[in-house]
Amino acid sequence: MKNDNRSNILFRYGFVVFWILMLSAMIAMKLCETTVVNAEKWNHKADSLLSLSQDIIPRRGNILASDGSVLATNLSYYTARIDYRAEKFNVKKLREEIDALSEAMAANFPEKSAAKWREHLLKPLEKEKNKRPRAYRILTNLSHSDMELMKSMPYFKGNRNRTGLYFEKNMRRFNPYGNMARRSIGGVGETRQSKEIHGISGLEKALDSLLYGRTGTTAKVNLTKDIADLAKIPAIPGCDIVTTIDINMQDIVESELNNVLDTCGADWGVAVLMDVKTGDIKAISNLELNPHGPGYIEARNRAVMGYEPGSVIKTLSMMIAVEDGIVTDFDQQLPTGAGWAYAGGRPITDSHRSTSIRAGDVIEQSSNIGMARIITSKYDSHPGAFYARIKRLGFLEPLNTGIAGEVVPRIDSVPSDRGGRIALSRQCYGYATEIPPLYTLALYNAIANDGVFVRPRLVKELRGTVDSVLEPSYLGNGRACSPRTAEIMRGMLTNVVWGDHGTGRFLRNNSVRIAGKTGTCYMIENGQYNTGKKRLAFCGFFPAENPMYSCVVLTCHPTKNFFGAATTSGQVMRNIAMKLYSRGMLNNSSDYESASPSTVGPTFYATNAQGDPYKKLRTPFSLPNRRTVKGHGEHKGSGLPDVRGLGAREAVETLESHGYDVTLSGNGFVRSQEPAPHTLIDPGHRVHLNLSR
Repeated sequence: MKNDNRSNILFRYGFVVFWILMLSAMIAMKLCETTVVNAEKWNHKADSLLSLSQDIIPRRGNILASDGSVLATNLSYYTARIDYRAEKFNVKKLREEIDALSEAMAANFPEKSAAKWREHLLKPLEKEKNKRPRAYRILTNLSHSDMELMKSMPYFKGNRNRTGLYFEKNMRRFNPYGNMARRSIGGVGETRQSKEIHGISGLEKALDSLLYGRTGTTAKVNLTKDIADLAKIPAIPGCDIVTTIDINMQDIVESELNNVLDTCGADWGVAVLMDVKTGDIKAISNLELNPHGPGYIEARNRAVMGYEPGSVIKTLSMMIAVEDGIVTDFDQQLPTGAGWAYAGGRPITDSHRSTSIRAGDVIEQSSNIGMARIITSKYDSHPGAFYARIKRLGFLEPLNTGIAGEVVPRIDSVPSDRGGRIALSRQCYGYATEIPPLYTLALYNAIANDGVFVRPRLVKELRGTVDSVLEPSYLGNGRACSPRTAEIMRGMLTNVVWGDHGTGRFLRNNSVRIAGKTGTCYMIENGQYNTGKKRLAFCGFFPAENPMYSCVVLTCHPTKNFFGAATTSGQVMRNIAMKLYSRGMLNNSSDYESASPSTVGPTFYATNAQGDPYKKLRTPFSLPNRRTVKGHGEHKGSGLPDVRGLGAREAVETLESHGYDVTLSGNGFVRSQEPAPHTLIDPGHRVHLNLSR
């Protein structure tokens, strides 16, 4: 009996030892196969695995206003998800705390009621365990504070492996000021080739190589317990771009352009405000009718697109004539009459008929005939020389402002035949050419700047691994004309507004003297001029006696109330100048007097068929006050309007429309105002607004 038991035990031991030896032999064979026979194959596979790399996407640079305020930046947003198949997912605890969790979610994220949140969170538990979702979406577009708040809620504040809660991080381009200068700042999007985020418009596109930075790469590193990704070539963050945009001026320009476009029912409008000395673009706005609703929205950046400029380009022709000595006697009488058929072409006409005009009054009265007679007297035998003169000036050089989509002016070099002579006679007063508004502005800016032809710019500083301050640059040889010619041209442009027969008399005011030029051009449709549609321009500078800012405004096809260049585009410029004056931004005190511009309504003029003001109305009238939000901003008697809860722009507009001087601190919405709402104070006093988001 004992021998039988011993035999059974030995047999069992022998059986186990046999299989251990067999398994060991198999392991040894496999080891030999792997390390010797197939060593090259596995080494190659290991090398290929370790050689795998991933791109490290760099941080995109910020776009900043001139004072450092952020215009475009990257923000992290999070998507909350639950893995219902997490290793230790605690179903029992979720059911126990679902009521408290649902109440907390409804209180902080009211997209759903508590009952709906309960239903949403328990729904995946209706499925079998192995069929429950691993990435069940709870909320999207969460801020960092929202994410931390969710982590502190009942049930969610436990271990991730037990709650299943996790967050996906996404980077998104964010514009703190909304649509302010949106087209000039631009936008970003994925490229088809690499799915990387790059600029697709505006500064984001034009300066993408600087903003994007340099992509880095990772390398696989064999650690003791794992293979990890480590940076092989670190990513280099993009530069921060400091623009020339002034937030306060941008707000004024957008607001005044919008107000006038809304008043005259125009299709679109563009306005650019520039510093005379430096060429810094302080504000740029492009608005067009909203095709999907009321009001105006940010449009294509038409400031850098080519259009027939109309009479605003007469200033270029006259400047050349004065500089080159074509006009020396400003009292010279130029015959005009009903029309002038130069070179046998269709007669050139003026809107204001007379037998003759002084050479010095051609700009003031915007005479097509006078301008054509002056230029053709010099270039009749060689029309192409006029193009060469403009090119020599530097007027056809790329501006390189940093705005995507920028084009250069199209002014054709015409032949010396009859057709070329006719084309010359049209080019000199604004037809048969295409000139972006920004080029026109650069020319007027040079006249305001004693002839110094500074280049418009939208970028003034780069901040990155190496900071770089960009100095102003210049067009041509740095001068559009001599200081003497610039002085003469400033006088002519001042007379457009202040002369007895100026086409811009509508723009007179007692606070800021404006100088500039009106321009009217019919729009081309189907290859022909549509005389029923006009593009109206005004370009100039202010204050006329000591220019600080130059400005150009285009208004397309007004349909009501105002139809002249001065009453539409010119009015935008005047309102901008007045608003800058009222805020003390023209080196003046912003204290209001009893008869300040804000309490005395502007005087309007009747217009003739061409839209030029010629007869003062017997009773001046004012534009209606800007809109206010119901429940806020109503003017009760002589009490101070209540603007608490309004955004900064709307609050300032409401108070300024009642004649108050406004100062701000903070950002966002109005938290409080000093003096208190409904305080009985007269217009002209200063009101301070405290803002907070």
